[in-house]
Amino acid sequence: MIDSEAQLAYGIFWVVYAVAFVVFFYMMSRLFRIVPLYGVRTLLQSALIVLLLTPVESAEVSGWWVPAWLYGGYELILGDVDTAGKAILNLGIAALAMTLVWVLDLVRYRLVER
Repeated sequence: MIDSEAQLAYGIFWVVYAVAFVVFFYMMSRLFRIVPLYGVRTLLQSALIVLLLTPVESAEVSGWWVPAWLYGGYELILGDVDTAGKAILNLGIAALAMTLVWVLDLVRYRLVER
């Protein structure tokens, strides 16, 4: 059973992680402005979202979600390929969903530009 201090630390981690992601995403979006093609720019932003925001449930503590890149990378370093595969699967599903969103955004952009 997880105590209240661990739950508080878990909540603080996600708040700090979300704020750091917003700042990092804003900075990277400013950097991506040098890319001349709208599709490539938004593809880079989409990849950033998928890579950094995809969660995976921890095998150690039920109900705790961890960033998939962090969890998968850590488990790969430890040599637990089966557990890391869970994170990679979540990243793949998120990438497919974001690809659909990206394609729909490109269609919207094309229709608005006409």
